[in-house]
Amino acid sequence: MDFFKLLGKGTKFNSKRYQEDFDIFKNKANVEEIKDTVDVEEESAVPELDFFNTNRTKNEKDDTKKIKKDKKLKKEEKKNVEVELESEMDFSNQSEVQKFRLNHRIKIYGTDVPNPIQSFEDLKSIYNIKPYLENNLKDNGFTVPTPIQMQATTIMLHKRDLIACSPTGSGKTLSFIIPILHLLKAPMKKGFRAVIISPTRELAQQIHREFQLLAKGKPFRICLLSKATNLNTETGYNKNYDILISTPLRLVHAIQHESIKLDSVQQLILDEADRLLELGFLEQMDEIIAACNSTTLQTSLFSATIHSGVESIARTIMKDPIRIVIGEKNAATETIKQKLVYVGGEEGKLIEMRQMIQSGLKPPVLIFVQSVERAKELFHELVYDGINVDVIHSERTKAQRDNIVNNFRIGKIWVLITTELMARGMDFKGVKLVINYDFPQSVQSYIHRIGRTGRAGRDGEAVTFFSRDDVTYLKSIVNVMKSSGCDVPEWMLQLKKPTKEMKKKLRNRPIQRKTINTMSKYDKQKIHHKQDMINNSKKRKENGNNENKNNKKPKKAD
Repeated sequence: MDFFKLLGKGTKFNSKRYQEDFDIFKNKANVEEIKDTVDVEEESAVPELDFFNTNRTKNEKDDTKKIKKDKKLKKEEKKNVEVELESEMDFSNQSEVQKFRLNHRIKIYGTDVPNPIQSFEDLKSIYNIKPYLENNLKDNGFTVPTPIQMQATTIMLHKRDLIACSPTGSGKTLSFIIPILHLLKAPMKKGFRAVIISPTRELAQQIHREFQLLAKGKPFRICLLSKATNLNTETGYNKNYDILISTPLRLVHAIQHESIKLDSVQQLILDEADRLLELGFLEQMDEIIAACNSTTLQTSLFSATIHSGVESIARTIMKDPIRIVIGEKNAATETIKQKLVYVGGEEGKLIEMRQMIQSGLKPPVLIFVQSVERAKELFHELVYDGINVDVIHSERTKAQRDNIVNNFRIGKIWVLITTELMARGMDFKGVKLVINYDFPQSVQSYIHRIGRTGRAGRDGEAVTFFSRDDVTYLKSIVNVMKSSGCDVPEWMLQLKKPTKEMKKKLRNRPIQRKTINTMSKYDKQKIHHKQDMINNSKKRKENGNNENKNNKKPKKAD
């Protein structure tokens, strides 16, 4: 057999011209049928299959066609049966509902939980959603609901409070937009009836864009609160709005100055809820929740990471909430290939980074660092390496940040260096790679950072650098990788888990790291010496100019 392979190496078979013969040769079942027709006395003889003999019998040709047709029918029947089993599940039987949830990795905790939808068509048949919403879903490519959309949508449509934990990129935003638009029914001049809070302005802008896409064809007034927003309670201008999207601090400022009233709010959404219910935002959230004093208020919390502390706080402001967990709690999506790279010291990070650039990066790429200063330092290093790179952080102006985000979306920027500012909620569908240049300060930070890639079922990659200073905290990240289905070396699984005190210390105060710089001490001394000479020269010139002014003789009076 190997001899014939060598003889035929490089030859191409014209499968179009001799397709029928090729199918006979390829199909083992047909060969067996031909064998059976051979005389019993010649059992050892195998019929010769001549590829170039077009004068085969009519029966042989008919048998080949029949086999091909039967195979095709069997495949179609199997596919149709699978679709029918999925679509015709009898949800009147709770065991079938449980089976459906199990297949889609939907875990629920609570009482009287509504059944999930199996398709977006169910929204029309069961909940009678408006045609404009149905059309907008189709026009924007939403054909099959994700697990979080299957279950969270129905819970909100039944006006139940909700705590939803689902991986990054799983479609949480759509899960609350659909029920909000359906429950509001139509625009009314009654003031804000739905409020969505997000921790960052960039995420608020993204939610605003999604609302505009899904509300097309219905004149809902959707307000993205900013400095330029002109809201006047006395003239009733804010009563023209239906939906409000804002960050906590800006909304609190508006409430305190009585330019906004939230007494008509029926829907309150906390996106990235675990971040909003931390100490930095907790006081602001208390004031916002107190302002939403309607007796019919429905509260929903969404995030990829919700720990027990956040849940206990949330339950104090919610009425009998239902909790959903999609997949593993506090785990990354399985479409992300996660990798840990040991770099030794801080110097090794820049070496590894440049090696990755030389081997070829597939843009767009996001790089995370732990502080604004380090973002600036890394930018000044990479900007001379021949790649299209930019940096975004809290010290840049609103216009600069908007421009950078837009350029990154449309592909003008290939590599974007950022802090935790861009770690939550931002949906960059095409991001191929996320690099954690600095080790994340918490498991939640890690999950949200790498969640900027591998969104909506796409494949992504996340690389995390760790130095000898980070080894103590490595086990927490290793556990996330393991629960997400990634291969992890055995020695990493044997590492000790950091204590609660150690985790808290890292979360509150990041590790002190060396400046990101490739210059040697000698080069730095030369630069400082040169700078001192320039400064001294400037001082001498200034002193000389002052002396000349003082020595000038006054003009004589005429």
